[in-house]
Amino acid sequence: MKRIILLSYLMFFHWTLSNATDEIEGNWITLANLDTTTKANLWLGFTKEIDWDRSEPSAHIRIAGDTKFWLWVNEKLILREGGLKWGPSRDSYYIDTISLDNYLSEGKNKISIALWHFGKDGFAHKNSGIAALKIDSDHFDFVTNESWEVGKIECFTDQHEGPKPNWRLAESNIVFDARIGEEVDNPSNEVFWGCSNNLYSKSVIVDFPYHVAMTRPIPQWKDYGLKSYNSKLSFPFVSAGDTIVMPLPYNMQVTPHMQIESEGGDVIDIRTDNYKGGSEFNVRTIYTTKQGIQAFETPGWMNGHYVRYHFPKGVIIHSLQYRETGYQTEFSGGFQCTDTFINTLWQKSARTLYITMRDNFMDCPDRERAQWWGDAVIQSGQCSYAFDRRSDLLTKKAILELVNWQNSDYTLFSPIPAGNWDQELPTQMLASVGYYGFWNYYMHTGDLETIRKVYPHVVDYLSLWKVNDYGLVINRQGGWTWGDWGNHKDMDLIFNGWYYLALKGQALMAEALGKQVEHIGVKKKMEALKHNFNQQFWNGEVYRSPDYDGETDERGQALAVISGIAPEQYYGALTKTIMAGEHCSPYFEKYVYEALMQMGQEMLMFGRMKRRYQKMVESPITTLWEGWQVGSATWGGGTYNHSWSGGPLTILSQYVVGIQPLEPGYSVIEIKPKLGPLKKANARVMSPLGLVSVQVERTDKGYAIDYDVPEGMKVKISDAKATQK
Repeated sequence: MKRIILLSYLMFFHWTLSNATDEIEGNWITLANLDTTTKANLWLGFTKEIDWDRSEPSAHIRIAGDTKFWLWVNEKLILREGGLKWGPSRDSYYIDTISLDNYLSEGKNKISIALWHFGKDGFAHKNSGIAALKIDSDHFDFVTNESWEVGKIECFTDQHEGPKPNWRLAESNIVFDARIGEEVDNPSNEVFWGCSNNLYSKSVIVDFPYHVAMTRPIPQWKDYGLKSYNSKLSFPFVSAGDTIVMPLPYNMQVTPHMQIESEGGDVIDIRTDNYKGGSEFNVRTIYTTKQGIQAFETPGWMNGHYVRYHFPKGVIIHSLQYRETGYQTEFSGGFQCTDTFINTLWQKSARTLYITMRDNFMDCPDRERAQWWGDAVIQSGQCSYAFDRRSDLLTKKAILELVNWQNSDYTLFSPIPAGNWDQELPTQMLASVGYYGFWNYYMHTGDLETIRKVYPHVVDYLSLWKVNDYGLVINRQGGWTWGDWGNHKDMDLIFNGWYYLALKGQALMAEALGKQVEHIGVKKKMEALKHNFNQQFWNGEVYRSPDYDGETDERGQALAVISGIAPEQYYGALTKTIMAGEHCSPYFEKYVYEALMQMGQEMLMFGRMKRRYQKMVESPITTLWEGWQVGSATWGGGTYNHSWSGGPLTILSQYVVGIQPLEPGYSVIEIKPKLGPLKKANARVMSPLGLVSVQVERTDKGYAIDYDVPEGMKVKISDAKATQK
C-alpha cells in the first residue's frame, strides 16, 4: 500500500511540475516562401543529420510546432502526433519535451520531422498564421537554425472533391497522393512521409508572433498499437467497387490502416460511421494510390463504431487494420451492482468520457472537439471516479486555459482555446468557477496552488454580476444566454441557482486560501441571496419566477436543492415537482439526480434514471447521446458521443456507493451508501493517495460495508445503519 501511495504522488508531482512557463531558446524555422507557410492543411518536412557521441550525458529536446508533428530518428518513428492545439492563452503555445537517448546511434543520425499546420481557426485551436518549427536542446546540434533543411511534403495535398470539415474544426481532411514521390516503408511498417522527390532547401528563421511557451501539461497519447478488425473477411481479396465496413469494438479515436495493391490512380475514401455526427461534416481521408503494393495509415484521427473504406473496383486488399490512440490514463475506477442496466449505463458513461478527452475536454469528438465548460464541469467530475489521477491534469489544463483567456473586461468564455469563437455563456461560466467546477477539482486533488492561481480571476469575473432591487442576481445576457437545451426554462431560477453555487465556490476557496475577510463577505452575499430567492420565488408549492409562464421547470428546483438554498421542509413538494417534469437535457439531468439523492429519494432517482436513459442503454451504440434522441434533438440534431450525458457515473459512485472526499485530496473520505432498489454495489476510486475500494450489501439491519483504503486515509461512515465488516 505504501508503494502505491508513493507512486501515485510522484506521478502527480512530476506532471504538476511540468506545467510551468518555459520559453525555449531555439529559432522558429520554416520555408523561405512565407506565402506558402500561411496556407491551411500544409505539411512540411524538416530534416538534419546529427553527430552523436554516446558518452554525452543526454539528448533531450524541447520542441514546438504549429500544429502537430511526427518525429523520426533514423527513419524510425518515435513520436506520433506530438504537440497540442493552441494555446495556453491567446499569445502562447505548448512545447513537448522528448528524450532521444534510446534512439540515437554513435556517429551520424538522421532526424526527420513532419509538421502538420492546421492553418485555420477552430473551436479548439487558435491559428498562429505560420507553419513553423522550433527546437531547443542542451546539445547545440539539435537547435533549430538555418542548418536544418525543410520542404513541402507534396504528397499531402488539399485538392479533392466533396465536402470539407465544418467550420468548427481546425483540422482538415487528410488528402494523400502516393503517386507524388515514393514514400519509404521501414521494417517496422511505419511510413515516413518525406517523399523521395521532396525538394528540401535550407530553412529560414522567421519572426514568430507568439513568444510565451508552456511545457505540455498532459502526457503524450496512449497508443494501443495496430490491431486487426473483428471481421470474417479473408485477405487478400479484390474489391468489387464496394464500401467495406469494418467494425470497431467500441466508439474510439482511431487511425485506420491499410495495405493494398493497385495499378495506380485509384481514389480511396476512408471515414467512420459518424462522419456526419451532429448533422455536420467531420474529417475523412482521401488516398490516391501509386502502382504496386503500398501501406498507409492516416495520421489524422477520427472516431466511430465502424471504419468505412471505399475501394474502386480492382484494388487488391491485403490487410485492413486500425490503431486506437487516446488520453494517457487507465480505467482505474469502476462500479458494479446487481442491476445489469445500471452497470451498462456506468460503462457507457466511462466510454463516452474517454472518447471526449484528448488535447482538451471535448463536447464531442466529431462535430466540434470543443471545450465547452458546461460539459467540462461534468467531465472533470466523472474523471475523479473513472480514471487514474493523470486525468486530473486535463482538468487542470482546462482550468488554467479558462482563466488565462479571460478578457480585459473580466468576462470569461468558452470554448477555449479558440480562434473563431469568443461568446460568453453566463450560466456555464458560473458553473465553471463555482462549487461543481474549480472547487470540486480541489476537493478531488488537493491542488491548492492551482486554486491560488485562479482565485483572483474568479473574483474579477463575479464582480461583473449585480443584484436588483429584490436582492436577486440580474441575468447577464453574455454572448449566448443559454440555460440548457429543451423547453420550459425558468431562466431567473437557473441564473440565481448557478450564481449562488458560484458564490459558494468562491467562499470555500477564500477560506482555503486564508482570506477570511473575503470569505465572510461572500458568505453574507450568499445568506442574502438565499433569503431573497426563497422570498421571491417560493409560492408555497414550487419555485417559480414572477414573469415565467411556462410549465414548472425541474432545473430550477434541482439547483435550489443542491445549492443549499431550499430548506428541508420544502423537500416533499420539491420531490413531486421534480418528478413531474422531464424538460431538461441530459446535461442538466445529472443535477436533478443529485437533488433527488440529497433529498433521500434514491428510489425515485433510480426510476427516473432508468426511464430517461432506457433508449441509450438499450442501444447498440457504446456511447451516450447529446439529447434523448439520436440526431433528432429539438435544437436540430445531436451527436451520439457527448459526455455531458455521463452524469450517472458520478451519481452512482459518489452517492449510491457513497464515496466522496470530505477533505481536499482524500485525506478524509465519507462512505454514505444509498442503494435504493439495489441489493449490492461496489465501486473503486483511484484517489491521490491510492486505491479506494468499497463494497456495500443490504442486510436486515441496514448496510454491511467492506472497504479498503490506503494507509493514512481517514474514513467516516455516515449512514447510521451501516456496519463495517
